[in-house]
Amino acid sequence: MLIDQLHYISQPPENGTHLTAIEKVLQAGGQWIQLRVKEQPEDVVLELAVQARLLCEHYGAKLIVNDYPELALKSGAYGVHLGLNDMPVAQARAILGKDKCIGGTANTFADICSRVEEGADYIGLGPFRFTTTKKNLSPVLGLEGYQKLMEQVREAGIQLPIIAIGGITTQDITSILQTGIYGVAVSGLLTQGVDLAGNMSLIYQKLNLHSKQTIC
Repeated sequence: MLIDQLHYISQPPENGTHLTAIEKVLQAGGQWIQLRVKEQPEDVVLELAVQARLLCEHYGAKLIVNDYPELALKSGAYGVHLGLNDMPVAQARAILGKDKCIGGTANTFADICSRVEEGADYIGLGPFRFTTTKKNLSPVLGLEGYQKLMEQVREAGIQLPIIAIGGITTQDITSILQTGIYGVAVSGLLTQGVDLAGNMSLIYQKLNLHSKQTIC
């Protein structure tokens, strides 16, 4: 299953909505959008998911819905992302079927192994540093934490794409990728940043350069 190396996690900007933020990221070249709506009724989330999916289709991008497998299915999204306290991957797979993408959050090596055993398609590993985007934050990993965990991943022969997440800036990306991480997920960097297009271009440059170096 194709997993993009740059994931945008939606959040509403100061003057706008999830959808306005998503469209700006798509206009700047984003290819992977995760709709992350908290503390809203499911009918509201479903309507946002349908509109976000239409936007993603228009720009040739993929939509992942955070937390809600049923809404991911109803909205026609590419898949779902599940937190550590959300529905088990196997249960979500029974709802979505084998062709939909399922991502799962991890904070420890035991979490990573659980996600692999459960049949997740990719793992969101974090947080890299403290972030106000998420409540009930798991212990911060930092660069040293990623280095240790990715060493364990390599020793275990785990091939699943692992995405770093949590307060990541453009300056962090190269050193994070050097740990063996597959890609990065960002939110505030693109939602609140003054130069969205520039940040997007810089992130993809760093990702593409690392991919070429890895292949060589």
